Amino acid sequence: MGLSTHVLDTMHGLPAGGMKVSLYTTQAGQATLVKAFTLNDDGRSPDGPLYDSSNLKAGTYRLVFDVAGYFKARGVALPEPAFLDQVSLDFGVADIAAHYHVPLLVSPWSYSTYRGS
Repeated sequence: MGLSTHVLDTMHGLPAGGMKVSLYTTQAGQATLVKAFTLNDDGRSPDGPLYDSSNLKAGTYRLVFDVAGYFKARGVALPEPAFLDQVSLDFGVADIAAHYHVPLLVSPWSYSTYRGS
């Protein structure tokens, strides 16, 4: 249980290892940084879940993914400014007994997400 994320690079067909990600809590329009990390070779947080079930609280959160930085580091020629720079996902946690998995499938031109399991 808890909160986790996973990023897949759909341009190259592999996990987005090396992408920088930041996790925030949000309240009344204000965001507070919880942690910043770089995804491992499997496209996941190197420390495991972002929150385990005992620390996850009901509320609103934001994950910010450095998409342009990741693709530039992979040698992809991006326009200036890049179409996608940082992808910010705001989401809510209502049931702290459930697992919230927030995957991101991303290319330099598109992304999708969903609540995974």
